[in-house]
Amino acid sequence: MYIYILLVVIVLYLYGTRTFNYWKKRGVKHDPPIPFFGNNWKQFVQQASMCMMATEMYNKYPEERVVGFFRGLSPELIIRDPEIAKKILISDFQHFHARGFIPYKTDIEPLLKNLFFADGDLWKLIRQRFTPAFSTSKLKGMFPIITDRAEKLQRLAEDVTNKEFYDVRELMARYTTDFIGACGFGINMDSLSDENSQFRWLGKRVFQRTTRDAINGALKLMFPTLCKNLHFLAPELETSMKHLVNTILKNRNYKPAGKNDFIDLLLELKEKGKIVGESIEHKEADGKPKTVELEMSEMLMIAQIFVFFGAGFETSSTASSYTLHQLAFNPDCQKKVQEEIDKVLAKYDNKLTYDAVNEMHYLEMAFYEGMRMYPSVGYLIRKCSSPTYTFPDLNLTIDDEVKVFIPIQAMHRDPKYFENPDKYDPERFRNGTKHMKPYFLPFGEGPRACVGERLGQMQSIAGIAALLQKFTVEPATCSVRNPDPEPTGIVSEGFVGGLPLKFRKRNDK
Repeated sequence: MYIYILLVVIVLYLYGTRTFNYWKKRGVKHDPPIPFFGNNWKQFVQQASMCMMATEMYNKYPEERVVGFFRGLSPELIIRDPEIAKKILISDFQHFHARGFIPYKTDIEPLLKNLFFADGDLWKLIRQRFTPAFSTSKLKGMFPIITDRAEKLQRLAEDVTNKEFYDVRELMARYTTDFIGACGFGINMDSLSDENSQFRWLGKRVFQRTTRDAINGALKLMFPTLCKNLHFLAPELETSMKHLVNTILKNRNYKPAGKNDFIDLLLELKEKGKIVGESIEHKEADGKPKTVELEMSEMLMIAQIFVFFGAGFETSSTASSYTLHQLAFNPDCQKKVQEEIDKVLAKYDNKLTYDAVNEMHYLEMAFYEGMRMYPSVGYLIRKCSSPTYTFPDLNLTIDDEVKVFIPIQAMHRDPKYFENPDKYDPERFRNGTKHMKPYFLPFGEGPRACVGERLGQMQSIAGIAALLQKFTVEPATCSVRNPDPEPTGIVSEGFVGGLPLKFRKRNDK
């Protein structure tokens, strides 16, 4: 009996460690992995987010250009060199066009067939059609929606000035949820008036990582073939999004309604018929890309709306709230921002307009510095899409399906690239952002950079300007200058305890 038990233990051990020589054979430094869990135990048990794990490994090996890692049994490579990161994201993109969030050879659950999570030809065809949705003319057309929501944000802030503190993270999440509802769905989500609104609940649930979510995620990463039918996302998310979108589509009779919102755009794309383009995955015998096509089905539309809703409010609210948090702790910078807001708005009859926001250069610098210190998405992930790939200056070859991590939050705080990195200093961006690449990557880089970068930045800066036009933010007694990151974060990073601040009505105008 004991012999059988011993044999089972030995077999399980061998199975659970079978890939752990991968980095040793290639001479890449890494921490000793644990059977089945690899180096990712803390993330599996929700003690650390993916970003926190990548940052920890980045800081642990300061002399290395790359560091090995095992997420479960899967070998991954953490990139510590910005020049290598630049090759992965731009010049060698053809070898790393996949993000790799989802096990590539398993069925993708319906809501994840979207622009952010999709890979290969599915991603390429969706991106091809969606890029025009974020043109300058489209953004200008959306700005009246931002103005309306910004005015509501000011009224809500008026109500919290008599409180000891208010979570500015929650405040900005309600603002961005309301905006996404209007420009995405053409409906009033009323998140600003009702903090318990159904839409605010939905936004929170998208990025909430429950025990169920953690277990499913761990099992899919450790046993991708056996657990391919498990879903990363909770069933109630799919049910809620289907009901929401189908209700709107039915009200519009499944045709564009002239509202110029995201649903209208999708209905217009559907009317155009199949999306046709060149394959990024398959080639003809002569080496030319094959022609591929995609039908814009109703479920595919719902998947795009899901990511537009989730990513649109979460990343912008994190960026804007952290910028306000830093301005509260740096009143000299806040004063400069307010002086600029007053000066610019005086030219536009004290109204927030598209042109006014584009003239707020110091506020933009303050926003970039907030994104440097705490990027909404703290890491980038790509997966090797070629049979093998060799890093020329490392003499290191990795195989198909191996993921690479670029820990941008750690890079943004590295004194090698940013002097005195823990100091909030908007003046770093006096000359813009171009000269800071490839070290400054809050929106990604290359063909898979954030398609909604300009929209997210525009609504964030407008929200900050609306608040600081009439209010000053200050640290509350419970505020923490350097808040701890939320260990249950998945894609976007949150904060333990939120970002409590005190709002005081300005009396210096």
